[in-house]
Amino acid sequence: MPTTILRVIFMLVFATAGFLLGREAYTHLISLHVASQVWLVALTLVVPVLGAVLGLFLAPVAQELFEVALRDVEEAVERLTPGEIAGGSAGLIVGLIVAFLIKSVLFEFIAGGGRAGGYVATVLYIMLSIFTAYLGARVGSRHPLVAVGAGASAPAAGGVPKIIDTSVVVDGRILEIVQSGFLEGPLVVPRFVLRELQLIADSIDPMKRSRGRRGLDVLAKLQEAVPIELADQDYPGIAAVDAKLVRLALERKGKLVTNDYNLNRVAHVEGVTVLNINELAGAVKPVVLPGEELHVTIVRDGKEAHQGVGYLEDGTMIVVENGRRLIGEDTEVQVTSVLQTVAGRMIFAKLKRQQQVGNG
Repeated sequence: MPTTILRVIFMLVFATAGFLLGREAYTHLISLHVASQVWLVALTLVVPVLGAVLGLFLAPVAQELFEVALRDVEEAVERLTPGEIAGGSAGLIVGLIVAFLIKSVLFEFIAGGGRAGGYVATVLYIMLSIFTAYLGARVGSRHPLVAVGAGASAPAAGGVPKIIDTSVVVDGRILEIVQSGFLEGPLVVPRFVLRELQLIADSIDPMKRSRGRRGLDVLAKLQEAVPIELADQDYPGIAAVDAKLVRLALERKGKLVTNDYNLNRVAHVEGVTVLNINELAGAVKPVVLPGEELHVTIVRDGKEAHQGVGYLEDGTMIVVENGRRLIGEDTEVQVTSVLQTVAGRMIFAKLKRQQQVGNG
């Protein structure tokens, strides 16, 4: 509903309510204490008008409170599944029916006490209705209805939503992981992540522009491979994309797919399950044990004067003792130790005995 129309409605309602309350106040309170006929006539017009003016001043405050409450309700509804919404609606209706039955049975005794009893009965009925409706909605939302159309079985069949981060799309490995079947369930790409990709692709920095365009290409191929949901949820009060991703994962009860180390830590603190592709890549690297023989190409010298450095196919660095003189050559080495660091895994090796003897 447009804000202007809502403002007009609130002003009309509050002005009318203020006018009627002013007239009631004049009839039952003020007129009983005023003896002058002139004042009676004047107050007959002035008091209701003052009530209407007071209602007009209170209307913007009430409208703002209403809009805040409405936004809170909308955010709460967005977090619910269709089954939870249906269950909550059914519970709310049951709660209102219970309140009406209680009012019909018990409140007749209270209302028999005259006008004051009627007022007390009305207030108690309103409070009871709010309580039972809220209780019914809460209980109903925790017991979702099974039959909610075709979407009722979607969460069970689709699995836990996977919220995709910008870093994963730019990285590109997610495409092969999805195609291999190791990542299943509904993939969710928030539109604010798509906007961030577009900003990177439009950057004046050639490197960033290339990474952004690669990310958009990966996303297009990913969309061809599996169904992708573009989530419209956004949080205008939150500026950082990382904070929005964590908020969305919490609301959707999903898992966050990322390569960002800082986002990984923040998500863990917030209680969000993280699927880190870098950790996955480290976990599936082949196990290398001391004493194992490897074939490697020495490509450069190491930190020490006698060391040479080569790499396995998965990018793991191998530091070869006395390998500097073999730069540019393929050679057989024997693993002496394996070191796991924050940056990754590092393998230390030595030349095979026959090579050491031959070169000696």
